[in-house]
Amino acid sequence: MKERRVVEPGTPLSELATEAALAALENAGVAGEEIDLVIVGTVTGDMKFPATACLVQERIGAKSAVGFDLSAACSGFLYGLQVAGSLIAQGGYRRALVIGGDVLTSMVDWDDRDTCVLFGDGAGAVVLGPSDGERGILGTYLKSDGKYSHLLCNPGCGSLNPPTPENVRDKLHTIRMEGREVFRHAVVSMVDALKTVLDEAGMSVDDLDLLIPHQANLRIIEAVNKRFRVPAEKLFVNVEQYGNTSAGSIPIALAEACQSGRVEKGSLVGMVTFGAGFTWASALIRL
Repeated sequence: MKERRVVEPGTPLSELATEAALAALENAGVAGEEIDLVIVGTVTGDMKFPATACLVQERIGAKSAVGFDLSAACSGFLYGLQVAGSLIAQGGYRRALVIGGDVLTSMVDWDDRDTCVLFGDGAGAVVLGPSDGERGILGTYLKSDGKYSHLLCNPGCGSLNPPTPENVRDKLHTIRMEGREVFRHAVVSMVDALKTVLDEAGMSVDDLDLLIPHQANLRIIEAVNKRFRVPAEKLFVNVEQYGNTSAGSIPIALAEACQSGRVEKGSLVGMVTFGAGFTWASALIRL
């Protein structure tokens, strides 16, 4: 990692999420009042309640929308993508805004070099609507295993360890991670997720125009790609610019891929991620 973004003190996630939402709406040619579902995948919402999605909903003028947050750590965006896609397919909603974003620097221990050097702040967003069958979400795969929750967690500030002076002193509000174990599980799980979603769609990595893995660190990306051997021109990597932005990682990368011309209308994009929980997920979309 060569650089990353850190918000100014006091900047909440809702500001980043709203900016990403407005950019997505402009790119899609959709007005805020046309959105009837707002999902924010995050573990660093502005407050415990209300949901950050409700704050974004108000700021973009989505007066008739349903808004809620989804907590799946780095997998939050892909979890949100499946939820939104399923709700649209059922016919209850027409246009959804799915945002992934985190301000993880608000919960790092800057004295812990095993974690503080990894994380950055950011958010990305997409607009979903009914597809014609040839485009859209072609497949998703979600998994979780709470047996390993202690290996990557933020133990404080919830009902288990409320923000008492003692808990703050012990820095329970900061990220705790067993890096070696997380690395091992991340590689195995991401390989499983990508293989499964491709198999279920009757496709292989050769069919992909672009693969966007979660930008946790380059070693994980390289280890996963050792299994699939995706050529460099089909593998999107920007972790050196932003660090690990958690749920913001994949939508930020997708936006950059679109802006740089690496994908276009009709492109088949694979996405795969892994996060605390443990959670992991994958998706195939045709733009």
